[in-house]
Amino acid sequence: MSDFLSCADLVTDLSQIGVRASDVVMVHAAMSTVGNLINGPDTLIDALLRTVGPSGTIMAYTDWDARYEALLDETGRVPAGWRDRISGFDPQRSRAVRDHGVLPEFLRTTPGALRSDNPGASMTAIGARADWLVADHALDYGYGPGSPLARLVEAGGKVLMVGAPHDTMTLIHHAEHLADIPNKRIKRWAVPFAGPDGTVWRMCEEFDTSDAVAPQLDGIDYFTAIVTSHLEKGRGRQDKIGAAGSLLVDAKQMLEHAVAWLERNGQ
Repeated sequence: MSDFLSCADLVTDLSQIGVRASDVVMVHAAMSTVGNLINGPDTLIDALLRTVGPSGTIMAYTDWDARYEALLDETGRVPAGWRDRISGFDPQRSRAVRDHGVLPEFLRTTPGALRSDNPGASMTAIGARADWLVADHALDYGYGPGSPLARLVEAGGKVLMVGAPHDTMTLIHHAEHLADIPNKRIKRWAVPFAGPDGTVWRMCEEFDTSDAVAPQLDGIDYFTAIVTSHLEKGRGRQDKIGAAGSLLVDAKQMLEHAVAWLERNGQ
């Protein structure tokens, strides 16, 4: 008997955990935990699309593979000698960041997928509401109101973690933006954008998501704490997708819990 998992197997598992037709689902996945998929990550993408159907939508966090940031000086700028040697961000061509696993790049390059214009907060989506989710993504504060994350919540969407650690739930970056806590760190840095006449550099600004959003939260694994405490309230559904322990949560409930947690613990 083969140990391969097919699209049909994953559709059964996705339905069991609570993914439904017409859902808008943001997915995070550690593909190495799912099992021996007969067509690799495309099997999970196909299963998700079949489960949500033609009126549903799938989204993932792509970011971008901006290795040039190691060159930034203390003002957030790239030395002049490097500026003409760095390719600009192009939503159609720039690769998803490698640190988030392989699924975002597979989804980004699936025919019909669309990608938002903010490089660092970049999202890719496919399905009925993909264009609405990724449109008009602000270049500053790209995890805030009007962002794809905000629209996920507005749409009554869900977040699916397929074997992915709790501390990788990107929706919590939206909560960091919204939470009323003091001393939020702000990052300002130069970003190259590909244009018809070459690369154009622009200074961008964002609450710093590379570490704790505020110094009073330093040393606290608060992404994990937020998700764990949400589950302890009896919210969310846990089951296996393939071989991967997985979690499905309502995005609005998760966001409200995360904002409340940050405001309670981040003063």
